[in-house]
Amino acid sequence: MVDHPLLRATRLDASFARRAGVPITVATFLRDVDALAALLPNRCHVVNLCRDRYRFAVGFAAALSRRQITLLPSHDAAGMLDQLALDYPDLYCLADAAASVSQTIFHYPAELAHAATEPAILRFSADQPAAVLFTSGSTGRPQAHGRSWGDLVNSALAAGQRLGIASLEQASLLGTVPHQHSYGLESLLMLALQHGLVLHAGRPFYPADIVAEVAAAARPRLLVTTPVHLRILLAEPGDLPAVDLVLSATAPLSAELARQAETRFASMLCEIYGCSEAGQIAVRRTALTDEWRCLDGIALRQDAAGTWASGVPIAVETLLSDAIELHDSGRFLLQGRLVDLVNIAGKRSSLAHLNHHLNAIEGVLDGAYVMSDDDGDAMHRLMAFAVAPGLSADDILAALRRRIDPVFLPRPLLLVAALPRNTLGKLPREEVLRLLAESRRTVTRKT
Repeated sequence: MVDHPLLRATRLDASFARRAGVPITVATFLRDVDALAALLPNRCHVVNLCRDRYRFAVGFAAALSRRQITLLPSHDAAGMLDQLALDYPDLYCLADAAASVSQTIFHYPAELAHAATEPAILRFSADQPAAVLFTSGSTGRPQAHGRSWGDLVNSALAAGQRLGIASLEQASLLGTVPHQHSYGLESLLMLALQHGLVLHAGRPFYPADIVAEVAAAARPRLLVTTPVHLRILLAEPGDLPAVDLVLSATAPLSAELARQAETRFASMLCEIYGCSEAGQIAVRRTALTDEWRCLDGIALRQDAAGTWASGVPIAVETLLSDAIELHDSGRFLLQGRLVDLVNIAGKRSSLAHLNHHLNAIEGVLDGAYVMSDDDGDAMHRLMAFAVAPGLSADDILAALRRRIDPVFLPRPLLLVAALPRNTLGKLPREEVLRLLAESRRTVTRKT
């Protein structure tokens, strides 16, 4: 039977993580995993709510050692957990901070009692169920997708090979993204476990805090982030600390923003294409090319249903939800999500393309096209929201006319104080519908 180690480390005294400036060795991590595993409730499913990235890692590994499956919903709002409990009635929550939930909570202990014996690196069967990941909900109700331990390990090894992680041994690994998301799980936790990187426990939020934490980290260093966070960071004045590799995912990244990031961070930036259904699929260096290259072991094929991904890191051949121009089984161009394609008066575009031009207008801090109809329950009419202090809707529409075909001008364009993006920079469909309803109420009151 094939199995894989929890982590690939040559020395127990090597650093596995860094927390509040203090290094944590591989041996301490393994002892923490053993100690926590002995305390966990005897259940089959756990929702790991730990905010501290190191404690999340310990909780994830402890659950594996107890053959418990970690559920990773797109967010941890009480309503989402209540919905999850209907499908997984035996679940409990592992938390390292106060949590207002109705489910059973096991609090991460302030101290863990270690055994006196030298720890051993755990190994788990490749087919052991490890996690259930859920789609973001940007197109409706989040959907569940199971991943085995072998799926996660094979994906991490393939990604590390394509990204050249071997040359960055013991690199500091920092991220602005939640570790509960598939991108954070694979590009933070799994890269650290399978490539000997040093996982930083903090998750800074404000630009100044992100810059300070990156600057304080030892070189070489990797930054795992998103286009939304990059845009905010690059808007900050002054120098940014050098980074040896920047990773971006969760939303399309423009070549212009990628080039700016490479210049400001003095680093190569690689964009990752993947999904909760299949995990990481392909990588590109966005500043240099539009073409994606599949990770080793992954191949794409197309038929009347669409584009399918399969290979060693993908347990079951998966139909992708994106429109793809396939060059061969391993190279392609991404044309946007199938649900985001727009066809008006015989002309085609995509919401990603339109969003690019909207956000490229000087003075627009954030913006998004959406499809809506008059009753607010479905989305069929093209409209847009923009955060643009100092600009009027007419100013923005005039700028859009110079950039896009007039048939794709939003009707209407609504100015708002902020867009309800989640921690990954995405706009969940339920939040878009709420924003639409609020805008209609505002218009009604004014009339």
